[in-house]
Amino acid sequence: MAMSVNTNAGAMIALQNLSKTNKMLEQTQLRVTTGLRVNGPKDDAATFAIAQNMRGDIAGMSAVKTNLSLGQSIVNVAIDAGKAIEDLLIEMKAKSVQASQAGLDTDSYTALNQEFTSLRAQVEAIVASAEFNGKNLIQSASTNLDILSTVDGSTITITKQSLDSTSLSIHTASLSDATVAGTALTAISQAIISVSNALAALGSSAKRVDIQTEFTGKLQDILKQGVGNLVDADLAQESATLQSLQIKQQLGVQALAIANAGPQSILSLFQ
Repeated sequence: MAMSVNTNAGAMIALQNLSKTNKMLEQTQLRVTTGLRVNGPKDDAATFAIAQNMRGDIAGMSAVKTNLSLGQSIVNVAIDAGKAIEDLLIEMKAKSVQASQAGLDTDSYTALNQEFTSLRAQVEAIVASAEFNGKNLIQSASTNLDILSTVDGSTITITKQSLDSTSLSIHTASLSDATVAGTALTAISQAIISVSNALAALGSSAKRVDIQTEFTGKLQDILKQGVGNLVDADLAQESATLQSLQIKQQLGVQALAIANAGPQSILSLFQ
């Protein structure tokens, strides 16, 4: 091989290998820093595309979980309101039974009727305030609630339950005397049954939302694990690779220094 100061083949080879080592070291350091084996399409185009699609599904499921949680809150408010209304109806029934007794004086009927009317007004107050995020499921003017349950757009429909005094047919009930108190007792008893049925329907719907929420969370975790299997770096392996490349880098620098020193031997030929 001819000796030349213009062309140093050994230095070229050493520099090429050093550049390759530096590139691999940079890639390994990026993996260690980010914890990802695939940081972009240049690393592995197919795997990156698959992972991005899965990340899109995960984001969609996060939105679904948010909607399900919102729906849960709306239904829970309606259920709590329904339970409070049922408790009030039970008190109203007790007053109706008490007023059904013959022989009470006018003052007693007046007092009982005032309590009865006050309890009914409280029912109306609860119905009006049983609202969450602008949605009330127990007003007569309310509509059914459709809750997004899947990324594909499927929904869970929560049927409204009208629990106001008019819908329960107790808005005209009175305890002014024993006769009308008996009529009120019948109406209140039926209203309690109606509220119980409404609570059963709301409870069934709430359970369905709970099950879907739990399933969505599990599915989201599975997808996250799948993305991790695709793109996460094996840090133990990357740590060993990093140390190996650092040693190769040092050796490459030394090899380049030796190769660059080679042309100096030409000077001895002219002494």
